[in-house]
Amino acid sequence: MRRSPLLLIAPLACLLAALPVAALAATDCRAPAAVCESRSTGALALIERGLPLHVLVDQDDFTAVHRAAEALRSDLAAVSGADPATAAPRTAIIAGTLGRSTRIDRIVREKHIDTGGVDGVWEAYLLQVVDAPEPGIDRALLVVGADRRGTAFGLYELSRRIGVSPWTWWADVPPPHRATLHVAPGRFVDAPKVKYRGIFINDEDPALGGWMRETYGGADHRFYERVYQLILRHKANYLWPAMWQPRAFYEDDPRNAEVADDYGVVIATTHHEPMMRAHDEWTRIGKGPWDYNRNAKALREFWRGGIERLQGREAVVTLGMRGDGDEAMSEDTATSLLEKIVADQREIIAGITGKPAEDTPQVWALYKEVQDYYDKGMRVPDDVTLLFSDDNWGNIRRLPTPGETRAGGYGVYYHFDYVGGPRNYKWLNSTQVERAWEQMRLAWAHGVERLWIVNVGDIKPMELPISAFLDQAWDPDAADLAWIARYPAAWAAEQFGGTHAQAIGEILSRYTQYNARRKPELISADTWSLLHDGEADRVVADWDALEARTLALAKRLPASHRDAYYQLVEYPVLASANLSRMYVAVARNRLYAAQGRASANFWADEAKRLFERDAELQRVYEREIAGGKWIHMMSQVRIGYTHWQQPERNVLPALSYVDVPARGVTGVAVEGDARAWPQRAQSPRLPRLDPVGAPTRGVVVYNRGADKLGFSAKSSQPWLKVSPAQGEVEDAQALTLAVDWAKLPEGEHEAVIAILGADRTEVYVQVPVRKPPAHHGARGFVEGDGVVAIEAAHHARAVAPVGGEWQVVPNLGRTLSGVTAWPATGEPLVPGGDGARLEYPLVMDDDGEVEVRVVLSPTLDIRNRGGLRYAVSIGDEAPQVVNVRLDPTPGDRDFRAWEHAVIDSVHVATSRHRVAAGANTLKLWLVDPGLVFQRVEVVSDSRQRGTLGPVESARR
Repeated sequence: MRRSPLLLIAPLACLLAALPVAALAATDCRAPAAVCESRSTGALALIERGLPLHVLVDQDDFTAVHRAAEALRSDLAAVSGADPATAAPRTAIIAGTLGRSTRIDRIVREKHIDTGGVDGVWEAYLLQVVDAPEPGIDRALLVVGADRRGTAFGLYELSRRIGVSPWTWWADVPPPHRATLHVAPGRFVDAPKVKYRGIFINDEDPALGGWMRETYGGADHRFYERVYQLILRHKANYLWPAMWQPRAFYEDDPRNAEVADDYGVVIATTHHEPMMRAHDEWTRIGKGPWDYNRNAKALREFWRGGIERLQGREAVVTLGMRGDGDEAMSEDTATSLLEKIVADQREIIAGITGKPAEDTPQVWALYKEVQDYYDKGMRVPDDVTLLFSDDNWGNIRRLPTPGETRAGGYGVYYHFDYVGGPRNYKWLNSTQVERAWEQMRLAWAHGVERLWIVNVGDIKPMELPISAFLDQAWDPDAADLAWIARYPAAWAAEQFGGTHAQAIGEILSRYTQYNARRKPELISADTWSLLHDGEADRVVADWDALEARTLALAKRLPASHRDAYYQLVEYPVLASANLSRMYVAVARNRLYAAQGRASANFWADEAKRLFERDAELQRVYEREIAGGKWIHMMSQVRIGYTHWQQPERNVLPALSYVDVPARGVTGVAVEGDARAWPQRAQSPRLPRLDPVGAPTRGVVVYNRGADKLGFSAKSSQPWLKVSPAQGEVEDAQALTLAVDWAKLPEGEHEAVIAILGADRTEVYVQVPVRKPPAHHGARGFVEGDGVVAIEAAHHARAVAPVGGEWQVVPNLGRTLSGVTAWPATGEPLVPGGDGARLEYPLVMDDDGEVEVRVVLSPTLDIRNRGGLRYAVSIGDEAPQVVNVRLDPTPGDRDFRAWEHAVIDSVHVATSRHRVAAGANTLKLWLVDPGLVFQRVEVVSDSRQRGTLGPVESARR
């Protein structure tokens, strides 16, 4: 496993080690080509006494190399605070491409520079300090590239190592100021493992589109130049340009393609835009229907123009055809028609290039229904890259069989942004880097090495996952479990320095985890329960605590980092927290209005205030931060969804107001019941209390009127205390129930709380109580409130598969983490015996039947074997195999299960088992690799729960 050297300075080394070769792993300033403030033996000063080195490039080298050299010069000047000295340099950075730079070729030859691992290797580069490389220069840092991007990547790598973030322009991250920086001696060679690595700008209106129009007048070469720089600073090389109608990359500005070639960025077109043609070009110049059966001649002519326009520039050509408007081409799987289309397209490519079709890189995107063609046996020539896809929600649909190869290789098209069902998600980042890493690690393990492309929507605010995706793509082998565990803090160090990096990384992890529980666009007033498990209060408390940490940390950062911090950390946290609070306020308003509470009106006003605060947070982002640089960038609609498509504007959900009488009127509400009390001829009944999971329950005395109102509350049993026993209610008063468990014998009991209002209202709340058997000596997670809830990572024993291990992926999931078996490329296992499993000790109250709910990440059947399986057993019973079947194909029998899974960000699979009172052991067996377990819940009481489920049980 190859590791790369230090990005920056020694104090940051441990954090920066998480970033991959796109950066950083050596923690020793003596590592080859490490950049540090301190001087190691034989090091060369990049900046000395505030003056940076000259960067020298042959005039005849590639334009891409000159562009990268100019970027490094600017970065050195920004870091040092000065331009290079005007005198002829005695030391320098000398960069060039083998076979193109006369200077580099001569130095390599005369100084006997070892170019092994570079020469002839795609995008490889060498960094090495050399003495007396040429007359007049005493020492130099050589940057030697195998090709134009190899040399450019070596230069951009140096920029990152001196402390310049790839987001220096796109997120206003200020370069650090250093009076001295040194590069260590030694030979460092690096090259990417995934050939094409890039991003897709998509669904970019109104946010990025509005910003482009305001800033550049549209998607012209000035805009794309910034995009190319961002891509190359991440050492990526590939772009699907913006195509949201009415955009057309080549037609909108002919210089778009020219400048891409100058920078060395490979341009391609999306999964539904064949032959280098933007979809909107057919709207502009196409003749007749987008239908190959009826209009083949016109379509071939249209496609011929796309290939002719390339003029020999580097590209990857998309083959195939989908229907007009990114829809299915037909209701049936028209395999023979699509095979003819591909054959005709390849004939056009060969005819125009004058070379065999296989000499031009091509890709066939197996997106949505096109995967059906592949699954039913359609094949394309072996030199064509097969681009598999996720389900638009971050779950890869299909992967090749491990060890299976083809000349064109394999790719994956992934999503951080999507327009479509069950609902659009485009506003803020709701992708956990841990989940994207886990899915792309699966892809790499299955042989996906040719193309990694991710839909990033508006680019902002997907900064963190973009970096993680592209950094992983450079060297997936180096991006191991320890790497992803450190990544958020390491990325924070790259943007904000090492002092607060750990704290900022934790904030980034938490806000993306909270957003991934339920994407912001999917949250409604019904999402977080006010009635069960205290869920709404828990969710709001999570956001409150995170917001407080975020704001406290903002005060400790230097003013120079204010703009970057607001964009990358503060706005996402504050806006996400505000959105959740607003929907909970709406939920309280509606519930309280239905119950007749006077405070319903307060919650309506609070919801309005939070709705207005959302707009104010956006205003600060767009008009105050960075001097108004990011106008329109947070204009994506996010409030008021009612179906998959967004509303035209943010819409405050419907609110209710109540007429509040002047006199006080008593009302009572109880946990688990939305009704208001008193009710004629009925009494409220609480869910059962028990000493482990529910030692108390919620009972609230509230006021339906404006005047204060007296009340009293009294228990019918001496072992149940209620407080306060009396008082006055202006808004609401929560009662505290306390059971004296020591005085209560085991078994079922019942008490009644009599609540009497000064207005002569009487409510009698029935309080069932159960004291379970003690089960002395039993150890494990203890049943409480009818459930045992366990985080998957908290197993008592893990028996690994032969040649593998169980791994805990931190933060992956809604509540704590994810557990998965690795490697995930093996054959299915037979559960039982001493097979691979996780064991969880349980302490159950009674003998009986239970439902075991296993909460999993919504992984799809990547090998197309009819589902992914695991097994469960309790005690000595035979393992019961459970099949996880999710399918994003509308109409499929498993479509609804998939839809629920992506809405909830988990799939909950169930099985039924018998338990014995006292100690039990639940075994979770590995059958099919690839599944990620988040939680296990053993349920004996099937009453309704909240969205996230109960908190984890106590462990004895």
